[in-house]
Amino acid sequence: MNLQHRINLMIRLGEYMSGNEQSWTEAKMNAGTANGWFIPQFVNLAGENIVHSFLQPAALQSFADKYKLQEENNHPVTVGVVMAGNIPMVGFHDFLCILLSGHHLLAKLSSKDDILMRHLINKLQEWEPELKKQIVLSEMLKGCAAYIATGSNNSARYFDYYFKKYPHLIRRNRTSAAILTGSETTSELGKLSDDVHLYFGLGCRNVTHIYVPQGYDFIPLIEIFKKYNYFFDHSKYKNNYDYQLAIHLLNNNYYMSSGSILLSENPSLFSPVSQLNYSFYQNIDEITAFLQGNQELQCVVGRGFVPFGQAQTPALTEYADGADTMEFLKTL
Repeated sequence: MNLQHRINLMIRLGEYMSGNEQSWTEAKMNAGTANGWFIPQFVNLAGENIVHSFLQPAALQSFADKYKLQEENNHPVTVGVVMAGNIPMVGFHDFLCILLSGHHLLAKLSSKDDILMRHLINKLQEWEPELKKQIVLSEMLKGCAAYIATGSNNSARYFDYYFKKYPHLIRRNRTSAAILTGSETTSELGKLSDDVHLYFGLGCRNVTHIYVPQGYDFIPLIEIFKKYNYFFDHSKYKNNYDYQLAIHLLNNNYYMSSGSILLSENPSLFSPVSQLNYSFYQNIDEITAFLQGNQELQCVVGRGFVPFGQAQTPALTEYADGADTMEFLKTL
């Protein structure tokens, strides 16, 4: 298949994901049954973001032009990919890059996100049988020329060991933070609430720590957060909330709550599910410099950074861990 054929297939996939065909509706429903964190609202949101940010004709063509992708890849290799499953279809970007590059994919899907990615791949293979040779799903990744793996810091050590003899991209734990000035509008705070709560805070682009000026008034923010109080109807989330609340009570820690999330003064960039950490700052330039050089951060949200409400809608050229996947694929 030439490049234009591959682009056309992805455009068609975007149209399919935007529609209401019964097979796609059933796949999304089955994914929610298999993984309680994949509620319909978030599965639909993830699909919409992929369609609007990745699968539009102009975006795909611009992406191909940026990397000067050739019509034919005369020396394709097989790339093994260990996909994550923390949010719906989080491995789609790697899949898309490999397909557009003309290389072959051997993928190990996450058990947490097996249904959606498998369904989309099967649909593409139904439209273009040639892809059955180029895209293979397997529990074992052997005989690949290169590897891409996403996991925790602990699993990354194993990936580094197993794949050390091959070209590889290994992604580790990352999270996101926000810098507030205290002058944010109600609209901006509402969008920040989405950056914190979407996907129950399980994504690397979810804001898990906010930096606020001394004397910051938390009441407007807490009031805005209450729009996610329906999370309490979700047993998995509520169990996490109750557990974190119990820890604060037992340790006599100061905390605040919107009813959907706990706010705790804590220096850690990472926070557990149902908790948002915060820190006070005196000099915004110092905290900005600290965050911009921090390897644990996926993105920084705020004025002059990633706009409020856009943390979960990365463009095609915004890569996990800042590692350019397409440039990596071009070297193979």
